Amino acid sequence: MESGLFIEKLILVLVLFAVSLGIAMYSTYLERKVAAWFQDRVGPDRAGPWGLLQPLADGGKMFFKEDFIPFHSDKWLFIIAPGIAMFVSLVTGAVIPWGPELVLESGHTIALQVANVNIGILFIMGFVSIGVYGIMIGGWASNNKYSLFGAIRASSQMISYELAMGVSVITIVMMSGSMGINDIVTSQHGFWDNGWFTWYAFKQPIAFLIFFICALAECNRAPFDLAECESELIGGYHTEYGSMKLGFFLFAEYTNMFISSAVIAALFFGGYNFPGMDHFSGWALTLIGTGVFFAKIVFFIFVFMWIRWTLPRFRYDQLMHLGWKKLIPLALINMLITAVIIAISEGWFSK
Repeated sequence: MESGLFIEKLILVLVLFAVSLGIAMYSTYLERKVAAWFQDRVGPDRAGPWGLLQPLADGGKMFFKEDFIPFHSDKWLFIIAPGIAMFVSLVTGAVIPWGPELVLESGHTIALQVANVNIGILFIMGFVSIGVYGIMIGGWASNNKYSLFGAIRASSQMISYELAMGVSVITIVMMSGSMGINDIVTSQHGFWDNGWFTWYAFKQPIAFLIFFICALAECNRAPFDLAECESELIGGYHTEYGSMKLGFFLFAEYTNMFISSAVIAALFFGGYNFPGMDHFSGWALTLIGTGVFFAKIVFFIFVFMWIRWTLPRFRYDQLMHLGWKKLIPLALINMLITAVIIAISEGWFSK
């Protein structure tokens, strides 16, 4: 039984790895198409039908470009940094439930989750915190002042917005009574119950808004892309990078966007839950639930891109003021109000 479980989880890991890379790869294609749509252009249309082979052409270009390491850089740290960024972006998907459990006719249950740990939220927040090391090490090891400035910006930005993000997640933990992602998704079963929506985006709209803004900043996406803004820092922390080292940094950004969208969908929009799901069971429930979850993820990826090609970039002082003076106090007030409401509803003050 243990060997069967190991093989089952290994297959799930490989599938998740392939799906994450595939979505990250075609997110670059979608980004260009969305930008072209907003700017009244055609976008990539030469590599294959409708330009669908453009990501493969870009990947081939990255693979076959000459690898270059600056003479005065710290060689080993320069090489390790993109790997750290890529590893951290991929491993966070291990605790996300990608669909409802599949119960076979034999009674065996297959969970579409690599690791159902009871501290899934802490797991994700911890690895998100580690992600800054890849950027910081890469910027420092390049021995380039623009790279170092970009790395310092990225690290201070991510540390600042992690605080508000963590406090906003605490409200979801308080309402669900668990830190496990699977438990949080299960607590949002269906769509409507007892005269109100079950999804936490409707119960905690302020927490959702704070989390979404912080996710933009954590992913270094516009309008928070101060770490790599070409108008000030050439290319930011990856100025000196080329070939697949640059490709790893870029892939990590798009993989982070995919995982962030998955976490937003799981925490605030019910994950694989959908209206009328109780009418389905078995394979049908698993397939539809997984499809619904990925549809939510694709929608949020589109919103990430929509914001990039709509809003102008913040100044750095505005970025820090928003994080420390607006989002953190607002998240703390929202957490306090949530705690008081939960205490009143459970009769703490009437005892």
